[in-house]
Amino acid sequence: MENPKNRPWKVLSSKYLARKPWFTVRHESLELPDGRRVPDYYVFEYPDWINVIALTRDGRFVLIDQYRHGLGETRYEIPAGVSEPSDTSMLAAAQRELAEETGYGGGEWRLLMTLAPNPATQNNLTYCFLATGVERLGGQHLDPTEDLRVHLMTRREVLALLQSSEIRQALMAAPLWRYFAEHPDPADNAPNTDTEKQNSGKDNFPKHHHL
Repeated sequence: MENPKNRPWKVLSSKYLARKPWFTVRHESLELPDGRRVPDYYVFEYPDWINVIALTRDGRFVLIDQYRHGLGETRYEIPAGVSEPSDTSMLAAAQRELAEETGYGGGEWRLLMTLAPNPATQNNLTYCFLATGVERLGGQHLDPTEDLRVHLMTRREVLALLQSSEIRQALMAAPLWRYFAEHPDPADNAPNTDTEKQNSGKDNFPKHHHL
């Protein structure tokens, strides 16, 4: 199926209201193709983001948990981060973030999908990678304000988190759902007879501070 014809809006004026590392926003006045005008429109600028579905050689998912102040909740997530100027590619950014947040690396990597976090008001993309056969290569290397804990989870445990909406971050839920759709397993629909607790695969990492 072809993409719809692009119908860009004309920018009549543009002015930055703030230009900080995590809050860069510009105000624009716009004109639609049919002549209607939008006098006040705000665009938030961010660097591109990455996230990683990482599976170990024995098929366990490498997840983290961390506190998210916007919702005031601590939830399970897949490793993720921001591309840095020093990263030579989005793949390099993803590999760096996985190593820093979890200590895992290696394996086979491929781009699973590319998403727009919020195309109405944000200008960046999120590159979602699948890494299979990863292994623990070292410890975490966290920023001074990071507080992440690493968990190894079974396929069934991760699917249960998705089905119960316990993975809140939409940019992480989407690639996980795609992974499960592209890699079906008849056991996904079987009665759950596992006696493991959901975080039974938790790694024994020391506690750290997190943003």
